[in-house]
Amino acid sequence: MAMNDAASIGDIFRGVDDFDSKEYKDAAQTADSIEDCESEGDANGAPLHSDRRAKVRDKMTHYIPLDTADIERDWDTPVLDAGIAAKASIIVRVGLLDLCAGTGSFRIHELMHRIGYTLGVHVRANVNLKDMNVSCTDGVSRITQVVDLPTIGVNTERIWLLEHFADWFSINAGGPGTTYHAQPAVSAEVVQQLGNPEAEHSVMMAVQKAHREIEKRRRIQEKAIDRAKKLGFRPPKGEYAEHFEHIRQTQEKQVGVENEQPRQVPLNDSEKTQTRTSASRGITVRQAHERLSLIQHRKPLYAPWLSGLAAAVACACFVFLLGGGPFDMIGAFVGAGIGQWLRRRLFAHHLNQFFVTFIAVAAAAFACIGTLRLIGFVNPVALRHDTAYIGAMLFVIPGFPLITGGLDIAKLDLPSGIQRLVYTMALILMATFAGWMVASIVHLNPQGFESLTLNPWLNTGLRALAAFGGVWGFSVLFNSPQRMCLTAAVIGMITDTLRLTVIDMGMPPEAAAFLGAMLAGLLASFWRGAVQHGFLPPYLGYPRICLTVPAIVIMVPGLYMYRAMFYLGQFDTLNALDWAIRAFMVILCLPIGLAMARVITDKSWRYDI
Repeated sequence: MAMNDAASIGDIFRGVDDFDSKEYKDAAQTADSIEDCESEGDANGAPLHSDRRAKVRDKMTHYIPLDTADIERDWDTPVLDAGIAAKASIIVRVGLLDLCAGTGSFRIHELMHRIGYTLGVHVRANVNLKDMNVSCTDGVSRITQVVDLPTIGVNTERIWLLEHFADWFSINAGGPGTTYHAQPAVSAEVVQQLGNPEAEHSVMMAVQKAHREIEKRRRIQEKAIDRAKKLGFRPPKGEYAEHFEHIRQTQEKQVGVENEQPRQVPLNDSEKTQTRTSASRGITVRQAHERLSLIQHRKPLYAPWLSGLAAAVACACFVFLLGGGPFDMIGAFVGAGIGQWLRRRLFAHHLNQFFVTFIAVAAAAFACIGTLRLIGFVNPVALRHDTAYIGAMLFVIPGFPLITGGLDIAKLDLPSGIQRLVYTMALILMATFAGWMVASIVHLNPQGFESLTLNPWLNTGLRALAAFGGVWGFSVLFNSPQRMCLTAAVIGMITDTLRLTVIDMGMPPEAAAFLGAMLAGLLASFWRGAVQHGFLPPYLGYPRICLTVPAIVIMVPGLYMYRAMFYLGQFDTLNALDWAIRAFMVILCLPIGLAMARVITDKSWRYDI
């Protein structure tokens, strides 16, 4: 193996969920990794020397949880023929990237088991909020790794890409496997285009462009054949015809990957023989890690200013759904946009999440209040809208850990679920505390939004538009591709409009939240089923968690939680307890509704096996 591959191996477990590629190196140094490899010996039966293990640990401290010598030996070996360390490196890295993306432990378990099944490896894992303990065995050797992340985040595009990677890996590894999608060819196209520079902002646009290039070449070839036939040319037959057809198919496959393959130095005869042997027996360990590196180091789909714009739209729509008017929406739009922009800029410097949340919420609240004060010079009515700043700080609601924590508890994964819920409550407390301090400084006493007297049909239509815009905005904050954003927005538009309508008809908000969340889960399952059965294009198949969480995060009672903190700061314990219990009941019903939808539509959730 080449000497420069050591750097590649040293980079494979830098799974920090950060968008700037330069930041991986800084954050990875704070990660903690422990490696425990239990095997009887090397390929010749000789025990591994302790001094060699010590050198490896001294060289790869903190961020390499595997014996790199074992991986180096199998780096260019087909994955099915590799040793347990190389196989485990792929399994653990897939789980690590999924954990960094913010998904629940139940999905991480499922993804690692799919990769392990293809490799013939039995996997047992204990997944928590920011660390996991994974044991892998192939019946001969066993290896255990503990990986600890310095921070967490949400990246729905990565969750989606890892699902496609699992399908691509199952098809190309050469072993048995199962797929997420009914047409795995889509996954192959997606994974092949990851290295294409045109896929930086949209993988599917690069895939579609490759399709257009193939279609263009096909038309050119057909025209050339037609012209040749007119001149009396006859296409070859027999083995020559098969040879020309093989060349044509090879050219079409190369269209999708010609911009994606890295430049390589010429190979010697032995390396060429090894490459041909590896190609005939499936992908190599190197190829699997190269694809995972492309997923890991993808930049965010949206710049900070665009992320701020999405937060502004989401919070302005959120305020309308809570009953706010035009002035409230304007204040929330300005405040949330500035707050999210500042939040993204601060996160780029690896600052503490709770500190960044406090600063971003305070900036959003002051910006909202300042905007309404400026409008008040022209229209004094704006000065009475002192509740709008609550809507300006709703962009920090940790919807993903809140929902995935509840789903983990539903799957009896109590450590992960409790950790996620505790993290959620700590982040919410920090945000509401910042909002309360701003209200105390500027002497605000928010009592709620003034009721709007709108026609019921007009109100329902505006609610549908606001729900669509709000869910779209939160999907952008989660780094979802635009097609995924629009799909989640359609689901959220239906479910949240229904929720508010049944509340107007007299249903308790808690029951309405349960109904809305369950309907969101059912619609996401229906959408995925329609894609799998061919009723919708195959490239519209998305993980359900990426559609349901943005659709129901807009149902989180941020106003209730802030009021609880506000009254607590006023030492009005009765009102604080009242609003806190209201918020708790609604929050409790959201993951229960999603879990109920999964039980109805998914056998793996219906039975405890």
